[in-house]
Amino acid sequence: QVRLVESGGGLVQAGASLRLSCAGSGRTFSQDNMGWFRRAPGKEREFTAAINWKDTNTYYADSVKGRFTISRDNAKNTVYLQMNSLKPEDTAVYYCASDSLARGPISNTYTWGYNYWGQGTQVTVSS
Repeated sequence: QVRLVESGGGLVQAGASLRLSCAGSGRTFSQDNMGWFRRAPGKEREFTAAINWKDTNTYYADSVKGRFTISRDNAKNTVYLQMNSLKPEDTAVYYCASDSLARGPISNTYTWGYNYWGQGTQVTVSS
């Protein structure tokens, strides 16, 4: 069974940092493009960050650029999202996803650009 499991969420104060992890199992994700999305209360799921399978390019939503960093460790079948300088508006459920077709940077900003999803981890940032 193919699974993506997120961890590392929690409740923090504004300005703090968190690192989310997404561990894959059931298959290797080393040739998948990987992404992070988030869904804030009352809003649609939105693109946050993506990394290509070659680990040569990363992409970010404007709202997190300069504060969040996506990375991957293919030996551990894991992708990370380092989140610094957190703001209350970063409060959301964060989901990781994999694109086994390696569709490309534009497709990977849309939910339809992925075929495997995790269950999500809650991040709450208090002011």
